[in-house]
Amino acid sequence: MKKILLIEDNVDVRENTAEILTLANYHVVTAQNGKEGVEQAQQNAPDLIICDIMMPVLDGYGVLHMLSKNPDTATIPFIFLTAKAERSELRKGMEMGADDYITKPFDDIELLNAIESRLKRKDLFAKTFTKSVEGLNEFIESAKTFDDLKKLSEQEEPVKFKKKENIYSEGSHPRGVYFVNKGKIKCFKTNEQGKEFITGLYKEGDFLGYMDLLQEGRYADSAAALEDTEVCLIPKDDFFSLIYKNAQVSRSFIKIISDNLKEKEDQLIKLAYNSVRKRVAEALITLYNRYGNNAGSSFSMNIPREDLASLAGTATETTIRVLGDLKDEHLIEVKGSNITVLNIDALQRLKN
Repeated sequence: MKKILLIEDNVDVRENTAEILTLANYHVVTAQNGKEGVEQAQQNAPDLIICDIMMPVLDGYGVLHMLSKNPDTATIPFIFLTAKAERSELRKGMEMGADDYITKPFDDIELLNAIESRLKRKDLFAKTFTKSVEGLNEFIESAKTFDDLKKLSEQEEPVKFKKKENIYSEGSHPRGVYFVNKGKIKCFKTNEQGKEFITGLYKEGDFLGYMDLLQEGRYADSAAALEDTEVCLIPKDDFFSLIYKNAQVSRSFIKIISDNLKEKEDQLIKLAYNSVRKRVAEALITLYNRYGNNAGSSFSMNIPREDLASLAGTATETTIRVLGDLKDEHLIEVKGSNITVLNIDALQRLKN
């Protein structure tokens, strides 16, 4: 049973609306003012929120603002229920992130249709924003139907790349957003001497290339397959249609971007202050965290020394020397280009 939070200061409207929702087989939680509504949203994790605008203590705009700042409540569908129907009020609510706007007086069908539509959309994103190419295709096709978008180009078939083959190159223009269906990918920048520095690692279920597309610029780095890889290209028009016309998708990508920025900040701090030995250990830990899939304390991966050096931000020769030391300490095992992490906890505890 779906849970709906109803925030309304008028007792009659609150009770009548709650009765309608209960008869429609929804579990209803009510709040009589904005402050109480925010608390209820944080405590009860509703599937959808219906909120009046003009309320004591904290108005509807304040409720939406506070909930949008909390990652746990930011993606809950939010419907304004109000007697104010001026265009400026509608525009303000939508710009703040409201999903819909119902004016009083309203009939039961209008209210229930709006709720059903928003809950379906929420379920759509929860279901199809999964890490598989089938889910991605279904997501795009369903989003077109739900939003009555113009007919968009058919989703391209997955493209296969051999190990070390470039997916896109620094300085080229983005054609869309890449979704990793299978395999592993590195993003890297190259300096004037041709040396690489790895800026990101991606695996099955990840998106890449969207930052440059959003900035409407050229690619700031290159992407290449670390092993035989299969990717799908979400065309630029499809991507922007989803981003600009679906609040849930926008929020999902904002979270992805935020997580990526935090990772890059951590990476820069470690490069600036960690010793070479610690940086190589951190590179191995990064690989473990990214590709280990809860492998326990042992994890193996075939990776060229040049790529590991690029990830650690040091010379290949230095990386090889540090790997030899870590091998002697029985922290890793090396066979050809294959490296096995034997004790991830010990690597994490290495002194700087």
